[in-house]
Amino acid sequence: MEQNKPYENIVDTLEARGYLAQSTDLDAVRKMLDKPGVRFYIGFDPTADSLHVGHFIQMMILAHMQRAGHYPIALLGGGTGMIGDPSGRTDLRKVMTREMVRHNVDRFREQMGILVDFSEGKGMVVDNAEWLMDLNYIEFLRDVGSYFSVNRMLTAEAYKARMEKGLTFIEFNYMLLQAYDFYRLYEDHDCKLQLGGNDQWSNIIAGVDLIRRKTGNDDAQGLTTNLLLNSEGVKMGKTANGAVWLDEKKMPVYDFYQYWRNVDDADVIKCLKLLTFLDLEEIAQYEKLEGADINEAKKRLAFEVTKLIHGEEKAKAAEAQAYSIFVEGQSSDDMETTELAEADLNEGIGLLNLLVETGLASSNGEGRRLVQQGGISLNGKTVDDTRYTVTANDLVDDEIIIRRGKKRHHRVVVAE
Repeated sequence: MEQNKPYENIVDTLEARGYLAQSTDLDAVRKMLDKPGVRFYIGFDPTADSLHVGHFIQMMILAHMQRAGHYPIALLGGGTGMIGDPSGRTDLRKVMTREMVRHNVDRFREQMGILVDFSEGKGMVVDNAEWLMDLNYIEFLRDVGSYFSVNRMLTAEAYKARMEKGLTFIEFNYMLLQAYDFYRLYEDHDCKLQLGGNDQWSNIIAGVDLIRRKTGNDDAQGLTTNLLLNSEGVKMGKTANGAVWLDEKKMPVYDFYQYWRNVDDADVIKCLKLLTFLDLEEIAQYEKLEGADINEAKKRLAFEVTKLIHGEEKAKAAEAQAYSIFVEGQSSDDMETTELAEADLNEGIGLLNLLVETGLASSNGEGRRLVQQGGISLNGKTVDDTRYTVTANDLVDDEIIIRRGKKRHHRVVVAE
């Protein structure tokens, strides 16, 4: 297990693993973190009922910092979640009810414990609804709003991206609220450092500046980390069916494993550094692999990330399932499955329609291209007829295994 060695300071570890992006004063942050026990926070807005891969990289940073002896505060945005962060958005976030936000906050609390110890004295989870929901608007404008320049706020990237389509006043308030979060954590919990993705830079600066102006102290600092991007600069964590969720009810463990097993060759080493605790010396050995041998690094990545989120037993099961499908050519009960009515199979269902229904193709047009290119097989036999009709005659051992390309499989069975 990575123990932040041979680095003397956690900043060195974060830098060596590729996390660091921007800092208000890196030398000051390094000096601050020379001694254990620094209280720091990362914010998570509960916009869904599960954390996803984008959150996972921040969870890893919480864990690295805690292992270095510092005190993590996970700030859940039960208050700011009612507004929605405009950072990285070109559209207005969906406004959620208080009940929806509260439910999501509760789910986040559960999932945070996967990597971080929030027991007494080790860390804490805080909901900013505690101080935001009962704010007096006039007092807030006077006590916080007076420190902000509208001209300066409009230069923030978070707002620039929204100006073309129209920045709402409710979104414009978000920066003030996040800055106030840092101020409250600084005052109430002696929190001296905020971390977040580099799309949060403007918000983090605002919090550091607010603390300096209101307290006269200059000991609060901010640090941003790189987002999880692929080699083409596009955010990772999306599939044809949506986000890569950490909740197995929203994304089956096998599908989660396969997502990491299938990352691009150019991204696997970066993911090993950011999303596992493997020692950097071991990762360096994987970095030497070329050609088909890179698959060994991908297998290790998929296993390690799945083990962190879902536990070793489920990671081994996913690994075994992948082996049985891709090496031995066998089916598995855990494979993503679609049930069809017996009457549908007796009458027959068009292959293109079935590809769309199972999610193996987004449209009949995409399905047609896949078939024409020889990319679809039924129970191991390639089908090149776009007008092919799937019937009960295609069942083998009461199931049909549809394979798209080399890596995607789907199981079709008759509903009982």
